[in-house]
Amino acid sequence: MDTPDEELVARAVALGDTAAFGQLVQRHQSAVRGWLRRLCRDPALGDDLAQETFFTAWRNLRAYAGRGRFASWLMKIAYHTFLQTSRRETNRRRLGEALWPLDPDAKPPEPGARADLERMLAVLSVDEQRALVLCYAHGLSHGEIADVMDLPLGTVKSHIRRASAKIRERFP
Repeated sequence: MDTPDEELVARAVALGDTAAFGQLVQRHQSAVRGWLRRLCRDPALGDDLAQETFFTAWRNLRAYAGRGRFASWLMKIAYHTFLQTSRRETNRRRLGEALWPLDPDAKPPEPGARADLERMLAVLSVDEQRALVLCYAHGLSHGEIADVMDLPLGTVKSHIRRASAKIRERFP
């Protein structure tokens, strides 16, 4: 029988039990990596961010208060890790563009063929994509998504409702 996440967290916190934390990592790494790979659209970067997520979780394990599922707390750390990286990359890109402006005549690269899911997600805003993936791919409740994304519950519900409507409208 699988040991509940909360018991593994308690052992890791109280005893510094790295084996218990290793079980948590093993249990949740696929979901965290998948979520971050989708956000980044770069498997290598997603893997790096997942590793950083678990380091952060280990360092801050005492902060997990046991409210809600451990998985949603972990996804929140993953999301914030992604946002921090995105902000750094955006700032670097802005600096680079300011120093070396892009060729105004350059054409964007051809996107190529996308899977149906990618085409569907492409019609959504970034927040709609993220909320929808957390809901349907990772099984988080609307409340957990609100916590992960630091958004009001009503906003999360609106994102998911709008995203679903857009997909139904454009892909009958």
